[in-house]
Parts: sequence; C-alpha cells; structure tokens
Amino acid sequence: MTTKYAIIIPDGAADYPLDCYDGRTILQVADIPNTDKISIEGKQGIVQTVPPDMPPGSDVAQMSLLGYDPVQYYPGRAPIEAVAKGIKLAPGEWIFRCNLVTIADGKMADHSAGHISTEEAEKLIRELQDALGDAKIRFHPGVSYRNLCVIADLDFDVETQPPHDIIGQRVSKYLPHGKNADFLNDIMARSQQLFENHEINRVRRDLGENPVSSVWLWGQGQAAHLESFHKRFGLKGAAITAVDLVRGLARLIGFDVIDVPGATGYFDTNYAGKAQAAIKALRDHDLVFVHIEAPDEAGHSGNAELKKKAVEMIDKQIVGPLYEALQKYQSWRILVIPDHPTPVETQAHTDDPVPFAMSGTGVKGILHKPFSEENAYQSGFRVDNGFEMMEYFLKA
Repeated sequence: MTTKYAIIIPDGAADYPLDCYDGRTILQVADIPNTDKISIEGKQGIVQTVPPDMPPGSDVAQMSLLGYDPVQYYPGRAPIEAVAKGIKLAPGEWIFRCNLVTIADGKMADHSAGHISTEEAEKLIRELQDALGDAKIRFHPGVSYRNLCVIADLDFDVETQPPHDIIGQRVSKYLPHGKNADFLNDIMARSQQLFENHEINRVRRDLGENPVSSVWLWGQGQAAHLESFHKRFGLKGAAITAVDLVRGLARLIGFDVIDVPGATGYFDTNYAGKAQAAIKALRDHDLVFVHIEAPDEAGHSGNAELKKKAVEMIDKQIVGPLYEALQKYQSWRILVIPDHPTPVETQAHTDDPVPFAMSGTGVKGILHKPFSEENAYQSGFRVDNGFEMMEYFLKA
C-alpha cells in the first residue's frame, strides 16, 4: 500500500511570547483550525533543526528536515542556490549570496532593500556585472534581493554574516573578515559608489521606498552535492516554493520542482495556487514539500500582525485543502513544521527547537491540544536531531 506524504513549512513561524498579545505567541493567537485539528487528532512535539555551532538559517534547518545531517553535508547557502539557478561552478570557484541591502547611518536598515522587485534587482545586478565583472568575478541575478556572485582564482577562509540577522546593527562590526576578505569588502564598497545616485534609487526615494545602498556578500561555499532522496528513502518527491534556496535543496536531492504562478516569496504569494499544485503533485509523487516564506519575512520586519496573518493564510489556504485531499488516499500523513523561529522582537533567526504537528495513518496521538510552542513542549516528545525527523515522519 502506497502512502502519500505532505510536509508544510511555514518558514520562521515559531516565535516568543509577545507583549502585544498579552504574553502569547503568534501560533497561540492565530486562527489556525486546520493545524490545530492535525495537532489534536495526531501529535505534536519539538525538533532541534539546527545543530550546535551551526548558523540558524533556513538552509541548515531545511536540509535537516529533508533528512540530511548539515554537519556532514552543508556546503554553504550560496552553493545551494546556485543549483536552483543552474549555475555550474568550476573546481576552485567560490560562490557568495549577494543581497541588495539598505544601509542607513552605518547600520543595516533592511536586508532586502524594501523587497525590491525582481525587475529592478536584475537591472542593478546586470549593471554591476558590466562595471565590476571580469574573468574573475561574475554576478548572477536571482529573485528580488537574493542574488549571487561567483569568484574564481582566489581561495577564501572568511567569516560572513547574514544581513537579516544584523538588522539595526552597525555594519562595520559584521563585514567579512579572514583570508581574502579585503577582496569582498572592496566589491561591496564599489557597489555603493555605483548605486548611490542610480536612477532606480532616485525613484525609490521619491516613492518613500528603501533604496539599494550596497550589495552584501555572505553564505559562501563551493560546488554542492547530495545523495538523492529516492536512494535514501525510496520515495519520489516534489517541492513547491518561491525561493531559490529551497529550489536548490530540492534539485540537489532529485525532487521535481513545481513552479506556481504568483508565488513571490513574500506575504502576497499565491497560497491557494501552492495548495492546488501540491494536491496535483500527489497524484504521481509520494511526497510533497510545500514551503512558504511569508512568516519569516514578517518576522524579519518585526511585524507581528503581518506574521499572524501569514500563518492564518497558510492554515486556511494550504494546510486545510491539503489535509482534506490527503484523506482521499488509503494511507497518508501530514506534517506542519516551521524550519526555525524568526521572533518578531529580535527580527533574526534563532536556533531554538521548533514545534511540529503531524497526523495521518498510523500516527498515535499525544496531548490532543491545539498547536503552539508551549503545547509542543508540554507533549514531552522531542527529536534531538532535525535530520532524524524525516525518517520518523515516514515510519512512526
């Protein structure tokens, strides 16, 4: 008997208690009846998705949740996104994530330059390539503020910082440092000169939008390789996402990547379209992995109400329809799990354990309470290594 599996990742949805919600978390105050039903009828618990001494990013956390130990396999964020873009890295080449950011008064004001449009970003990146690109440096446009930079003929041993984790901090404290870091810092400084009076920035300032003041290089690594999911678990998988990071992870493990019109990687994404694509994918795939970036972006913006609305949209338009569709199969399971917390108060990722809710064929109930961080802890069920969660979900 074939079992159908669905995993829904509300990115960064876990949070801390908030004063604006009388000491409750967003999951506690949000109207999420479908996720609550999964938790009440099935089980909930907590999972440590980020190993000790590793950065609490979606790359590390989602690699874990897909069943791969980041301590053993993690290549850096940019190499994963390179796979999504079809960028081939030659031996010895390094690739960096190249954010378009807003720096104001020497501080990181916005890791996304106001969620700049992909069209604007592509124009800026292509002009950066014309100005700075050569046989040694190549810039590749991506989606919105998320772009890539390939550097050849240099070896790096550097520490870099994700810009979304230093919102409001002085950037001088977090510039790349280590072997050949000066080369990276020079690129960033030269980008500032190029962008300062750019037409796109003049228009953005006139509209009251954050300008692009610099590129920010981080997430470096070299070519990535992972064993296929089918070889590891014997299942055919599909991924639905709007961001290159998840596309890259999916392609690295042999998943089919399904594009959904209107999927943006932000609050205005096509939630219903993602659900329908997942339901359709279940017809000829064993497992669908549905990722939604919106709660994470709201957390980085420090916007509790927007994060709450994103979580509610995910529950209503993705969790509910998928949960209903799965029950038409003789054997099925569903898992709802954030990859990491992105607390509104800190506006940065943390490595705290995340709650999960799962139900379906053969799942024995625990606690039978609505879904929340507090109830997940109270269940007493904990998975210490995130990469073990996949096997537990498939076989428990």
